[in-house]
Amino acid sequence: MDSASVHPREIYKFALLTSAAAIIFVHSHPSGDPDPSESDKKITDQLVKAGELMGIEVLDHVIISRDGYYSYSDNEFDFPSRGGGMNE
Repeated sequence: MDSASVHPREIYKFALLTSAAAIIFVHSHPSGDPDPSESDKKITDQLVKAGELMGIEVLDHVIISRDGYYSYSDNEFDFPSRGGGMNE
């Protein structure tokens, strides 16, 4: 398995049910490489945009693997809530 399909409504369901004001996304890369794929970049953009519409701040998106982790926040991803725009 090298990818999984997700939809923002499924990911935000628990946050909405609990009236969360902010969220951190975490997923794993079984391949061992924690760097984000093009698919990861696309879904992160979609999740941030969806969160903006619902008033839920995205604090970070972390990818974990056996070789380490990747944090969008640590790697200067410009989350809109911090005054930045979406990275291309």
